[in-house]
Amino acid sequence: MAYDGTQQFQAGQSGLIARIPEAEPAVRAWREQLDPSAHAGVSAHVTVLYPFLDASRIDESVCSALRETLTAHQSFEVRFDRCGRFPGVLYLTPEPDTPFRHLTQAIVTRWPETPPFGGQFEDPIPHLTITQGQDAADMDKAEADLLRRLPITAHISTVDLFIHDGTRWRQHSTFPLS
Repeated sequence: MAYDGTQQFQAGQSGLIARIPEAEPAVRAWREQLDPSAHAGVSAHVTVLYPFLDASRIDESVCSALRETLTAHQSFEVRFDRCGRFPGVLYLTPEPDTPFRHLTQAIVTRWPETPPFGGQFEDPIPHLTITQGQDAADMDKAEADLLRRLPITAHISTVDLFIHDGTRWRQHSTFPLS
């Protein structure tokens, strides 16, 4: 089943992501077909924190605090060489995942009112989503194709703040790691 546009993001939602452009050649077609965030304008990425603050709360002081928080962390290399699954979700697993966890924890420490995924998961697992809300057959097809295209290596040197405008996700700011 292809993405049918029924999942809606809300205007004013924000999120922090580490984009993975190195993965685009392998994952773009699958994500465009089977992942609502790709349809809404977000390239291949690992979520650092979603949801973050409402757009109405994001000002220069928040951006300055994000910059300070994120530059305390080193850039890093990551490798994707296997797939994983949640119910209805196929994803690529980053190794190591610890740097992503540290970034998330640092932001949550600064903004404790923004738990990852709204506190829905006790221990969120860093991942690069390929399919979302799909049946096993679609995930099996995507996984078989992706396994032939792995491994993918990437250098993570920035975190991007995206805000949903009611139609699409738009990049608001980019914050460098040190």
